[in-house]
Amino acid sequence: MKIRIAIGSDHAGFDLKNNIFDAISSNISYEVTDMGTHTPDSVDYPDFGALVGRAVAAGEFDLGILVCGTGVGITISANKIKGVRAACVSEPYSARMSRAHNNANIIGFGSRVVGLGLALEIVEAFLQTPFQAGTRHETRVDKINALDCAREEV
Repeated sequence: MKIRIAIGSDHAGFDLKNNIFDAISSNISYEVTDMGTHTPDSVDYPDFGALVGRAVAAGEFDLGILVCGTGVGITISANKIKGVRAACVSEPYSARMSRAHNNANIIGFGSRVVGLGLALEIVEAFLQTPFQAGTRHETRVDKINALDCAREEV
């Protein structure tokens, strides 16, 4: 069964998002959907963080990838959606740990922070790392999820 991935960006992340999309959509294990932006014209990152966040939280996609200038704003925006556990990272180790220990369902990073080669390493680490279910990390993720009580419903 293919892993369904939503990918989105603002204008600052447009080129890097497109390159990541091209790189991972050729993998037969992934079904990747580009949720925009679809032009390099200026847009607001919260719109795309929320769009991908809502889609992942609703179960339309298994995982999400977000790119803006720093990765920070678009990741914060996604985290406002109930059910989202988005991690902003700039290297593969944190990407792996965000999945293994925190069961992150969205990864975010900045096009002005990482280049294409490093971005692809981050994405691969994120997509290839399973959550360590049945361990102390599951109890901790349950506690994180319990904090969602005040978050927006999908």
